Amino acid sequence: DADDLIGSAMGLLGVAYRYGGSSARTGFDCSGFMQHIFSRSMQISLPRTSAEQARTGEYVSRSNLQPGDMVFFRTMGGGRISHVGLYIGNDRFIHAPRAGKRIEITSLNNKYWNAKYATARRVKKNDPSRFLN
Repeated sequence: DADDLIGSAMGLLGVAYRYGGSSARTGFDCSGFMQHIFSRSMQISLPRTSAEQARTGEYVSRSNLQPGDMVFFRTMGGGRISHVGLYIGNDRFIHAPRAGKRIEITSLNNKYWNAKYATARRVKKNDPSRFLN
């Protein structure tokens, strides 16, 4: 599952960021990117926003991250989850960062992202808990 998910994400490296975007042709925002790759590679329908996605699947501690887990960040201040990326291993994640940027791979240890890290979630293909919110 994780291999398909990461392969799908890697195939979109360089696609432009677009606020509210959810297609490879016109660009993605962070949560639209997650929706697209989970739908395409795992046939899983994620909610639209990063805050909603952060309530999907099961909690994963940072020390137990595995490739394919979603990593969440608080980039707007306050307690609200406002950004999501896909963990790909070796303390790295792939994401649609912000306007003017393209889908890229970034280190979780990057000073900015490390300070904004909030939580992580693991969504499995045949996990019944994803239907129970």
